Amino acid sequence: MALTQFTQTISPQQPATDKRGYDYDLVIVGGGIVGLTLAAALKDSGLNILLIEAKVTSASVAKGQAYAVHLLSALIYQGIGVWDKIVPHIAKYRHVRLSDADYPDVVEFDAADIGRNSPELGYVAEHQALLQPLQEFVQKCPNVNYLCPAEVVNTQHQPDIVAIDIKISEQIYTVRSKLLVAADGSRSPIRQAAGIKTHGWKYWQSCIVAFVKPEKPHNDTAYERFWPSGPFAILPLPGNRCRIVWTAPHEEAKALCALDDEQFLAELSRRYGDHMGKLELLGDRFVFQVQLMQSDRYVLPRLALVGDAAHNCHPVGGQGLNLGIRDAAALAQVIQTAHKKGEDIGKIQVLKRYERWRKLENLTILGFTDLLDRMFSNQILPLVAVRRLGLWLMQRVPVLKVFALKLMIGLKGRSPQLAQRF
Repeated sequence: MALTQFTQTISPQQPATDKRGYDYDLVIVGGGIVGLTLAAALKDSGLNILLIEAKVTSASVAKGQAYAVHLLSALIYQGIGVWDKIVPHIAKYRHVRLSDADYPDVVEFDAADIGRNSPELGYVAEHQALLQPLQEFVQKCPNVNYLCPAEVVNTQHQPDIVAIDIKISEQIYTVRSKLLVAADGSRSPIRQAAGIKTHGWKYWQSCIVAFVKPEKPHNDTAYERFWPSGPFAILPLPGNRCRIVWTAPHEEAKALCALDDEQFLAELSRRYGDHMGKLELLGDRFVFQVQLMQSDRYVLPRLALVGDAAHNCHPVGGQGLNLGIRDAAALAQVIQTAHKKGEDIGKIQVLKRYERWRKLENLTILGFTDLLDRMFSNQILPLVAVRRLGLWLMQRVPVLKVFALKLMIGLKGRSPQLAQRF
């Protein structure tokens, strides 16, 4: 895909005191899925936007990363107008099976449980299946300039603007914007440069991710099985493939990943079960450490954090990317509404509306995923009894089951206007 460059003329080291005031209403640093979602959501906003991405090739694409895409995220993409380009390349799941190791009581969810017209509970998408349609969509937005490869090397926050130094082919250019948005990942240089502190911890676990092809159909079903070593998820993909997300203590995860294919498949089959027959391993497998992180604040004057720059959570339940998509939709709504009212979108009073909306909701999900992991990743008898009672009740008490399901797929909390159109 060809990436657009600056459509206006700028010169190296252009001073931030230029009388023009500012070059862009909004500069987004990070051209991943969340940054692209924000730019796409602002296509009709009347705001002039610059989107900056440092890398031409995504590491997530190289590793074949895949995600659960919750129903609310799908509704957001429908509201933006890009969903029709995404959905042919992803898998739907109509059922979810939740279980605790070998305990026979299994909680089964399906779309009828939430009482909506959609026949699906959610979707599973490989990274490229989301990234490419969003890139193509944003490229056609006349109010968005997409600059890649380019690196932000310095920012200077001033009362009315933020000056952003951008390195392009060994030259430094300066642009000025009313608002800077950090969508640059969990190690966000923008967040660190702003001095925003974070709280959280690295888990004692790592995740192994891999693609497999089962002998029998996956029947549009997603599985989350909790083992004492950690959650084990099976996500359906097109072509009767599945993505596995296998959580285990660090050393165990490294040892499993180091096995040859035959040994790895033997260990995998013990956790996977035989309900889909023989498994075939597709491609490489990767291991990564998981963490929980919440930023002290999501906003400062002229600055907002979205996605992994603001928070990280355990991958149980596939919440991480979906929280970032909701961040992008919420921030887009806040600043577009403020712009229509003639307000300065970089003012802290405006940005606090976004923080009040998303920070507590994200913290709730972070706490929920942490509780799930800790409750199930052990063999402490009182906790085993409590969690199995919980599964028993969830399967037999409809209101509890529906509440848990809606929380997991994003239908609790405040929905962005983009999603309410459908």
